Amino acid sequence: MSWRGILHYAWKSLLYYLLLAVAVYLVHDHFEVAYLSIPFNTVTALSTALAIFLGFKSNSAYERWWEGRKIWGLLVNYSRAWTRQVITMVIPSEEAEAAAVKELQRRMVYRHIAFVHALRVFLRLKHAYNITAQEEIYEETNIYTDIQAFLQKDEFEAFYHKNNPPNFLLELQGEDLRQAFKRGWVSDYRFVKLEDTLVEFNNIQGMSERIKNTPFPRQYSFFSRVFVFIHASLLPFAFVSEMGMATIPVSVMISFVFLALDLVGERIEDPFENKLEDVPLTALSLTIETNVKEQWGDQDFPVKQTTQEGIVL
Repeated sequence: MSWRGILHYAWKSLLYYLLLAVAVYLVHDHFEVAYLSIPFNTVTALSTALAIFLGFKSNSAYERWWEGRKIWGLLVNYSRAWTRQVITMVIPSEEAEAAAVKELQRRMVYRHIAFVHALRVFLRLKHAYNITAQEEIYEETNIYTDIQAFLQKDEFEAFYHKNNPPNFLLELQGEDLRQAFKRGWVSDYRFVKLEDTLVEFNNIQGMSERIKNTPFPRQYSFFSRVFVFIHASLLPFAFVSEMGMATIPVSVMISFVFLALDLVGERIEDPFENKLEDVPLTALSLTIETNVKEQWGDQDFPVKQTTQEGIVL
């Protein structure tokens, strides 16, 4: 992590800590206002309680982030399985149908790539309660036009106006699968296996939407921010009578530690918001696209992401 990135998100709080510590020191030592000092034990008790609270918050937030990463790991695995199944299980009943089957396979394979990218865009659309005034250092573009190259023109037009575009693509996959079954290109057993894989994509989307649409309880975010502010505001008063000028750097450093703990949990609690710390949906989508194209025999792989200051989105 670069200090530029850290300061981008923490500079306002650090500036407050610094100005407060300087003000307390000047008033206490230069103007000799002794009653500004408070017992150190008061802050010690608050520090202990706050550390436990922030630790619990960070652990809970990380569990949400890690669940999101595991879900998209499943998407990688099932995407490879789906491509293999489409290529090996959809078989023409006659030689004359080979070209039609090949076109169906191509359509289903590339439509799946569209589904992966569409799910990425869909999950990164922000809800009103997650929009903040915080400006991100770097954000990935998040538009559905990235999917256009993988769909037929009429499919994309219909897709673009749907309330849940990724789910619409799975419906199209199911319809093509049904047509293949009717024409004898897929047996009963193979139809069931392919349908089971489609259901897994529904499950993956549903699990991702559960995290996306169920925000981390706002009490944790709100009160942790309030408690960190109170704690940082009391620190200089506890140190000033014993440490003098050293109060300034010591109180700022301790306040920064608690601020960092709070920000760690806050930044990862919603893992699909197109933030630096999110699950890297774009990188995973490009991995899936590359794998699927390679299985199909298409060497036109997507360009790898260029990292900026170690950022992978």
